[in-house]
Amino acid sequence: MNTRRGFTLIELMVVMAIIATLLTIATPRYFAHLDRARETALRETLAVTRDAIDKFAADNDRYPATLDELVDKRYLRSLPTDPITESSDTWTLLPPPSSLQGETAETTSGVWDLRSGAVEEGKTYDQW
Repeated sequence: MNTRRGFTLIELMVVMAIIATLLTIATPRYFAHLDRARETALRETLAVTRDAIDKFAADNDRYPATLDELVDKRYLRSLPTDPITESSDTWTLLPPPSSLQGETAETTSGVWDLRSGAVEEGKTYDQW
């Protein structure tokens, strides 16, 4: 008796079809989860950096000239990286509004706020 052991082509095709079906269900959820994680990281980065700007302004009676000054004076450990663009060069830095009442010229210049410069698939993150 000559019996061969192994899988037939049909059995392999059924297994491959099952794996492909599972991947088509799991893949979109995975990428949606990655997008939500990046957006959550962006919100946290903005909150921490804005808090550091506020603390710097309270301690020094002026806003930092650049984000590098926050790092140099140890209000931040390193330049924040935009999680959407994965770069620290895409931030949009905003000066203080001219409507600040009772402020001196020193406190109305510098970095008052920052926004993400990322644009992805119709989403703009510059209003966060």
